[in-house]
Amino acid sequence: MSTNEYHFITRWRVAATCREVYDILSAAENLPRWWPSVYLDVTVTDKGDENSIGKKASLYTKGWLPYTLRWNFEVYECHKYTGFSIKAFGDFEGRGIWHFEQDGDYCNIIFDWKLEAEKPLLKRFSFLMKPIFSANHRWAMAQGEKSLLLELRRTRGEENVPPPPPPTFAHNLKKQDARFSRKRQ
Repeated sequence: MSTNEYHFITRWRVAATCREVYDILSAAENLPRWWPSVYLDVTVTDKGDENSIGKKASLYTKGWLPYTLRWNFEVYECHKYTGFSIKAFGDFEGRGIWHFEQDGDYCNIIFDWKLEAEKPLLKRFSFLMKPIFSANHRWAMAQGEKSLLLELRRTRGEENVPPPPPPTFAHNLKKQDARFSRKRQ
């Protein structure tokens, strides 16, 4: 494995049906609302076919560390209610596979994420910072699990559900966004 290659396996177990989990995780456009600590902006650019094959999205994301990532994905495989697979490209390239398995009242969720960092900062410093970048990913996924549990409560109609964890370094993001907006004009 080269220094800029990463492979993560994340496991969650939540009191939910696979359909509930699938419906939440496959609706990429809603990620900034319920998982805002990581997904700052998502735009679906192609809805794909009736099974979401070919669905494309453009994403602006971050973790705990004060840097952001711009990337895209395309759904290349979908097994309705039991999982889907994406191809990622942009600041990192690779593939992600979500798998959902019903176990009584629980849904076992596995996310298999294999990628290469292409953002210059990550690519250049992976040899030195790989443990920190890996910890950043684990933090992001822990926030996702917390946020998913809250979103399940909201989708079931529970009242007074607290908001999901917000992004870190929010004041720096506003400055970064302003600089990015000026560059695009």
